[in-house]
Amino acid sequence: MNANPNAGELAGRRIVLGLSGGAACFKAAELCRGMVKAGALVQVVMTEAACQFITPVAMQALSGQPVYTSQWDARPDNNMAHINLTRAADAVLVAPASADFIAQLAQGRAGELLALLCLARPIERVPLLLAPSMNREMWAHPATQRNVAQVQRDGAQMLGVAWGEQACGETGDGRMLEADELLQELIAALAPKALAGQQVLITAGPTFEAIDPVRGITNRSSGKMGFAIARAAREAGAQVTLVAGPVALPTPRGVRRVDVVSARDMHLAAMEHAQDANIFIATAAVADWRPATQAEQKIKKDGSGVVPQMDFVENPDILAEVAHSARAQAGDLFCVGFAAESENLLANAQAKRARKGVPLLVGNIGPATFGQDDNALLLVDDEGAIELPRASKRVLAQQLVAEIARRVSGWSA
Repeated sequence: MNANPNAGELAGRRIVLGLSGGAACFKAAELCRGMVKAGALVQVVMTEAACQFITPVAMQALSGQPVYTSQWDARPDNNMAHINLTRAADAVLVAPASADFIAQLAQGRAGELLALLCLARPIERVPLLLAPSMNREMWAHPATQRNVAQVQRDGAQMLGVAWGEQACGETGDGRMLEADELLQELIAALAPKALAGQQVLITAGPTFEAIDPVRGITNRSSGKMGFAIARAAREAGAQVTLVAGPVALPTPRGVRRVDVVSARDMHLAAMEHAQDANIFIATAAVADWRPATQAEQKIKKDGSGVVPQMDFVENPDILAEVAHSARAQAGDLFCVGFAAESENLLANAQAKRARKGVPLLVGNIGPATFGQDDNALLLVDDEGAIELPRASKRVLAQQLVAEIARRVSGWSA
C-alpha cells in the first residue's frame, strides 16, 4: 500500500495557497509539500509581510510554480493576476491568515494581491479557507473576533486555531493548525456532501472487560476502520459522533469523540446518542461476554497449579437494540452493522444481518484486517452481496459512505 495516506486525494485540483505575515509560514511550506504529494497543482501567493518570514524562492521550489507577490505583476498577458489566479482554482487556502489579513477581508480592503484575489474570486464556486495564526491576546481581542465573524458571514470558512506554545513565548489559543490538519480540512472542503444534514453515530475499536484491576478481556481491533469511516462521513457533510473503545488513534478533524472502555459503557453512550442520529454504523468489536464478577484486587498465582474458575455473563447487544428501537423501526434511523468473521464470510454475514435486523451488514475477515491499514469488505443487504476489493481503509471508508448515502438519500456520484 502507498505510504502517503493522502496520495491522490487532490489529484487534478488547483489550489491557491496564500501566505500572509506570521511565524507560522514555516508550516505553510510543509502544507504546500503535502498538497503537491496529494496530487494538487499549487499556486502560491504571498503578501509583502509573508516574504519577511519565508522566501518566494523556497515556496517556488516546493510548489513547482512561479510565486506571485504583487498585484502589479506583469507576467499575465492581461496584467490581471487577481482575476486569472482564481478563475481556474478549486479553492483558496490562506495559511497563515494574520489578524491584519483577516481585518482586510472583513473591511473589503484590497491593498495587496492576496486580499484582492480573495475578493475577486467566484464566491459561489471557489471556497475560501482561512487558517488563523496570531498571538493569544490578538486572537481573543474583540476586534479580531468581530472580523472573524464578519468574514464567515461573507462566506469564508474559518478553520480555527490550536492551543499551545507560541513563537512569542506565551501559551494559549492562536497557533495555526498543523500542516496535516489543514490538508485534511482542505480535502474535506472539496469532498462531495453526500451526507449533508445527516447526524451519524459510529462505534469503533474494541471493548475491555475487566477481570481484576490489572487484567481484562479484549480483542485485536485497532479501531482504524471506524475512525476512517468517521472522517469520511464528516467530509461528506455529516455531523459525526464517534464512540471509541480503548484505542490510540487521533480524533478525525471535526468529529465529536466519546471515549468508553467496557461494552456496558459503549452501550450507554450508543443508546444516548442514537436518539439524535439518522445513521448508526456499528464498527466496534464489542465483547460478547464479560466476567460475572470483577475481583477487587489482582488475582495472584500461588504456585498451587489451581486455575481460577471464572463465570461469564452476556453483554448488551448494542446493534440489535438500536436496530429494534422505535426510531429505527419507523425508518428514522438507518443501521449498519459490521461482522468480523474468521470463516464462511458470506453465510455468517447473511445470518448476522437477519439476526440483528439491519438493512446493511458489512463483513470482513477479522484476523486479516485487525491492526492493518487495508481491508476488503463484503456488503450484504436485501438485494444480495457486493464486494469491495482490498484497498486502504481510507478508500473503503469513502466507498462505504457513498453506498450508505445512496441508500439513505438516493445520492450518486
